[in-house]
Amino acid sequence: MNLNIKNTFTTELPADSNIENSRRQVENAAFSFANPKKTAKPTILHVSPEMTAELNIYEEDLKSEFFKNIVTGNEIYPNTKPFAMCYGGHQFGNWAGQLGDGRAINLFEVEHQNKNWKVQLKGAGETPYSRAADGLAVLRSSVREYLCAEAMFHLNVPTTRSLSLSLSGDNVLRDVLYDGNPAYEQGAIVSRISPSFLRFGSFEIFAARKDTENLKNLVDYTIKHHFSHLGKPSKESYINFFKAVSERTLKMIIDWQRVGFVHGVMNTDNMSILGLTIDFGPYGWLEGFDFGWTPNTTDRQHKRYRYGNQPNIGLWNLYQLANALYPIIEEVEPLNTILEQYKIDFEKQSLQMMKSKLGLVASDEDDLKLIQDLEENLQLVETDMTIFFRKLSDFTDEKSGFQLIINAFYDLENISEDVKNRWNTWFKKYADRLAIERISSEERKEQMDLVNPKYVLRNYMSQLAIDEADKGNYTLIDELFQLLKKPYAEQPENEKWFAKRPEWARNKVGCSMLSCSS
Repeated sequence: MNLNIKNTFTTELPADSNIENSRRQVENAAFSFANPKKTAKPTILHVSPEMTAELNIYEEDLKSEFFKNIVTGNEIYPNTKPFAMCYGGHQFGNWAGQLGDGRAINLFEVEHQNKNWKVQLKGAGETPYSRAADGLAVLRSSVREYLCAEAMFHLNVPTTRSLSLSLSGDNVLRDVLYDGNPAYEQGAIVSRISPSFLRFGSFEIFAARKDTENLKNLVDYTIKHHFSHLGKPSKESYINFFKAVSERTLKMIIDWQRVGFVHGVMNTDNMSILGLTIDFGPYGWLEGFDFGWTPNTTDRQHKRYRYGNQPNIGLWNLYQLANALYPIIEEVEPLNTILEQYKIDFEKQSLQMMKSKLGLVASDEDDLKLIQDLEENLQLVETDMTIFFRKLSDFTDEKSGFQLIINAFYDLENISEDVKNRWNTWFKKYADRLAIERISSEERKEQMDLVNPKYVLRNYMSQLAIDEADKGNYTLIDELFQLLKKPYAEQPENEKWFAKRPEWARNKVGCSMLSCSS
């Protein structure tokens, strides 16, 4: 395994002068050196072929002890120094101070085919930022993270990626329900890949500490390596940097809304500066269409991170980033202009996204009302979002509209005549609206099927794979991995996964809401 190693992050940014791996406040540094914990019996369960190719890792390398030891933290790649990043963050709306990579350790950077990738292990042991935790991860959360990152990529949602999923061979104590009954679970490690793991909180921590020098260093580094088109450091490039981050953040969230994905923990330390989906904890896909749904048990009461609030939280988080960047910009007006533009762009892009889900290309002044009526109908009774929109692409006439979507309803037998009438009324309006389009129903279906996935990683699917993995059977992990590579394809051989959440999974742990315990 011969990788083209780069070390831009560790050579261009300030390191923690204390080299002890002890939990502490880390000042005047973007990172601390920290080696992964050696594990008892590492075993690789799955590897992403796409990501090995991106890193220039060959098939024969994957069979080597060296590769296994690298991606489980048992060996350190030559001429590299693993490290954990320092950052702060707002958690559930409150400033939490220093957070940092408490269970993530960055191994190195690889450059291949003009792309730079950061390779990171999650669950590889404690760091100076672990606080009271052990820095480890368990199999259930690692399976979910590994599968979801790759699933998101193939859904065309901006995301970090996965390289490998491994067992550590160690047992890890976790209280999955936070009910005072901890139990030992299998330890696991995910190797994560991204052009950068910098977060909003990476900038916030320097601003909070009034460390303007290092704040500027970090912004300059980020622009140089990730936004080089903005030019050399200047007040103008800093403003344009914030504008670019705002635009990327909005694009990511619009894509989340399009596929029905709910992140669950949109704290500023979980917001990528590149507008990538990062940190897959208690996430979930909508089963029944519900703007008020959150997958996070910690968020059950206030529902801050509910599906319908994700765009607003994106804006709130950008306000915190604007505050963090202010010391090197020293002007409020340009930052406010960008934040106001986010609101305008959201309205435009959200409308355009929903029109694409309905197969609408032409402009019509009543489109917004048609969409609002649809969203009201979807919430009359529990209606599966993924199945509804996928089946809608087969729509041909208003008379058969309701029959077309019956498989999307969770309780078809008890649907009232009033609900049926409201749906029939909407389908008539939809048919009238489609009449002004200049494409055939076949062309419309083709376009709609490119934005409305047939297969998404529903929580019960992940849980089935986790349950099997706990028994030592890992075939379902690969089955879902392969399925989710082509989420927009029909895949008739996988039709069993194009189905509503089973009733047994409605309230089962891991299948409905999830905790942050991982």
